Amino acid sequence: MLRVQNIRKDFGGIKAVDGCSFEVARGKITALIGPNGAGKTTMFNIITGFMKQDTGNIIFKGEDITPLPDYKRCRLGLSRTFQSIRLFPKMTVMENMLVAMHSNESILQALFMAGEMRAQERKLAEDAREILRFVSLDTKANELAGNLSYGQQKLLEIAKALASEPEVLMLDEPAAGVNPTMLNKIRELMLKLKKKGRTIIFIEHNMEFVMGVADKVVVMDYGKEIAYDVPEKVQKNKRVIDAYLGVEE
Repeated sequence: MLRVQNIRKDFGGIKAVDGCSFEVARGKITALIGPNGAGKTTMFNIITGFMKQDTGNIIFKGEDITPLPDYKRCRLGLSRTFQSIRLFPKMTVMENMLVAMHSNESILQALFMAGEMRAQERKLAEDAREILRFVSLDTKANELAGNLSYGQQKLLEIAKALASEPEVLMLDEPAAGVNPTMLNKIRELMLKLKKKGRTIIFIEHNMEFVMGVADKVVVMDYGKEIAYDVPEKVQKNKRVIDAYLGVEE
């Protein structure tokens, strides 16, 4: 589904990504892990077009999308969340969803115009409510996004990413900072998405979460891909252990 080929990205003299290559299989969940500063988020930014790599290529469904800007990559089927939550806190959950779903014309006009929403807007609202139901937020549709718990805001971010009906969903630390109950909800949600045929790649530091949900794990260290395997083998890989724990003198 997605192939990363020899990606390099320097910031001054710092090699954020240093010749990294890996593949993401269709319909599977792939984790991208590594110590802080390993280049994981930079790689996400490059894949989605938020950042331009120095060299290398991104191949999506057999097509080289390297020259395409971020919005065109989104239209092709790539969608993502970010480490920091990006919601409109003074807008309702439903309004946040409609903003995410409306790509071709101003949703603000539709949201605040007098009278009934047009047929197109009603259809978008129905679709948005269905996604909210899928992530268990339909009862919060009329709540201000800023009033949601942190975990619920995480779910709303995932719902917004699903609004474009992506073929590949990219989640940047979906489990970070949430309580155990919400952690289980996010795990179950990712597994449900996989069952529905979605391809997922995610960054995460919670290794218990990673090992419980990922089909394959890519490990980065100092911008390089040092391992790519099933979770059980990655856990026993000496290079991975050294990267996380340090090499014993």
